[in-house]
Amino acid sequence: MTDDLKSSQRGYRVANTFVPARPLEPALYLVATPIGNLGDITLRALETLSGADVLACEDTRVTRVLLDRYGIVNRPYAYHEHNSDEVGPKLIAALEEGKSVALVSDAGTPLVSDPGYRLGQMAIQAGHKVVPIPGASAPLAALVGSGMPSDAFLFAGFLPVKDKGRRDRLAELSKVPATLIFFESPHRIGATLAAAAEVLGTGRRAAVCRELTKTFEEFRRGTLEELAAYYDDDRVVKGEIVLLLAPPEAEEPPGEVEVDVLLRQLSTSMPAAKAAAEAARLTGLARKVLYQRLLELKGEDGGGAQ
Repeated sequence: MTDDLKSSQRGYRVANTFVPARPLEPALYLVATPIGNLGDITLRALETLSGADVLACEDTRVTRVLLDRYGIVNRPYAYHEHNSDEVGPKLIAALEEGKSVALVSDAGTPLVSDPGYRLGQMAIQAGHKVVPIPGASAPLAALVGSGMPSDAFLFAGFLPVKDKGRRDRLAELSKVPATLIFFESPHRIGATLAAAAEVLGTGRRAAVCRELTKTFEEFRRGTLEELAAYYDDDRVVKGEIVLLLAPPEAEEPPGEVEVDVLLRQLSTSMPAAKAAAEAARLTGLARKVLYQRLLELKGEDGGGAQ
């Protein structure tokens, strides 16, 4: 599964200059490719694609466009969900023979929401070196352009297609204290936003990031209510979409008056210690502090602690 290319053929072209490729050590190279703009490729990625003994990709036609752009003559072999059982062992066999194997997806970083993770697992289990060649990534591009908090985020792939499954998954993730990132289909984005507004609340902030790095790149930001209204059933949407949902807002701790009311209510039906423990569970405040406050309230009311 290798092409016997002459050393003079191995290389890539940048700004009309041919750069010879250096030999690669035997390993599985996971190479990130552009998500739209073909200029978003790293020099290290070009060197890897041109120098690999075996180049595997999802769709040879898509990868060929990238290779032709940079004058790379390496032949791509198809490796995707439908032939992974057959082609995967052949790629591992190439590694066993001391070959270098490069894997790319149609766009972005391999193994992120595609079947490439199976090949990565097989290579690791067989004791082969796995080398990531970082670059473009749709989730990260969307995150940094969305204005959403980036200190903590969760990439959750695609939501279920059916409405119930979609709502159940959103409910599972509703309390995660991080920005949520999803891939979504243009013909489902309206239904997804409507479901998210009902499950997570109409005021939750969100961003729809469409056609990232391409000519018609768009970031549309707003509340789930606003975005659901914009992407209603009548709007025709095209292109690849990344949907981001802001983390849930932290609940404000109850004020002193609210705490006093709660403590008085609880103490009418349970001992002070138990009332303080229950108030701590409901408010998140310290039990000892609540117990002391309850004693003060009972003293003010003329009652004694129980």
